[in-house]
Amino acid sequence: MPELGLKEKRVLVTGAAGGLGRAFAEGFADAGARVIAADLDEGGAQETARIINAIGGRAHGAKVNVTNAQSCAELAEFAQETLGGLDVLVNNAAIYAGLERKNFTEIDEDVWDKVMAVNVKGVWQMTRAATPLMKTAGAGAIVNVASATVFSGSPLWMHYVASKGAVIAMTRSLARELGDDNIRANVIAPGFTLTEASLDLIEDAESYGVTRGALKRSANAQDMVGSAMYLASDLAGFVTGQTLIVDGGRQFN
Repeated sequence: MPELGLKEKRVLVTGAAGGLGRAFAEGFADAGARVIAADLDEGGAQETARIINAIGGRAHGAKVNVTNAQSCAELAEFAQETLGGLDVLVNNAAIYAGLERKNFTEIDEDVWDKVMAVNVKGVWQMTRAATPLMKTAGAGAIVNVASATVFSGSPLWMHYVASKGAVIAMTRSLARELGDDNIRANVIAPGFTLTEASLDLIEDAESYGVTRGALKRSANAQDMVGSAMYLASDLAGFVTGQTLIVDGGRQFN
């Protein structure tokens, strides 16, 4: 039986101070990878690394502002210094918590720009900084985190939905541009997932969407980890430019 092949892989996860990002970092570390957990919230990133190291994993915490090219470049340098390079990049950093649900005509322009700066420009800049390390390694895998809202057209969240649609489009272009370098780029598109951020955003989040999917329960962060690890793994060695929707079967209802 083929294995994931993630042991000793060098993995960078952005947005890793909590929620999905922390779960991704923990999952890769549990599979034997060496991990950098990065976030604008440096204290949260360091806590993620501490949790991983406390149970026998190997992780470093780091600060990054994905909207700043220099910050992304410095994080890539940190990956070179601490891990000796990079094999996997998980672009998870995004603005989600704190967004108000508003009609598209009422979204503030500065909020729109901020969402696009983090969710779209941030993916581009972090990928641009990280891919030279993968090219040096001779191969690599990029897992970009989008959202199943792209396919459902979730109302009153146009700025967020549009940004995640852009991530999917960018990933397809990346797959084409990086294929010659043996670097794969794919997307995981989570459905509604119970995290600290979603609990703050949605009233009665525990039951939100339970009756809408084929699987009659809410998703948690761990439900997303296996899919991200698969797309980064040797098992997906011929998979690129694809979007894996992980939503418990909501999209075909």
